[in-house]
Amino acid sequence: QGRLVESGGGSVQVGGSLRLSCAASGYSASRFCMGWFRQAPGKEREGVAVIDSDGSTTYVDSVKGRFTISKDNAKNTLYLQMNRLKDEDAAMYYCAAGVEPGDCRGWDYMDYWGTGTLVTISS
Repeated sequence: QGRLVESGGGSVQVGGSLRLSCAASGYSASRFCMGWFRQAPGKEREGVAVIDSDGSTTYVDSVKGRFTISKDNAKNTLYLQMNRLKDEDAAMYYCAAGVEPGDCRGWDYMDYWGTGTLVTISS
């Protein structure tokens, strides 16, 4: 029974930093595509970053140079380091996993989802 549990959300000022964590259980994160998605009120969910089993990463253009996705295989945990945060980064952030080979080829192949952690931005 796979499970994804996010943590680390909170309130941060514009220009600040935050690190999100996603603890995976029931399967090995090292073997699958893992990613972060976000959804702001009134907007569609969008992919933020994914990391494949070989460590290769993909980012949405709006966060390149500011966000870093990584994983600790020993801890079976996924991370998202967010720096130089902007107002438009405020959203519910979700951890996701794609368990089939090749699921990191795009944003639309994730199979399992966490329940989210909220990030808010203040001025």
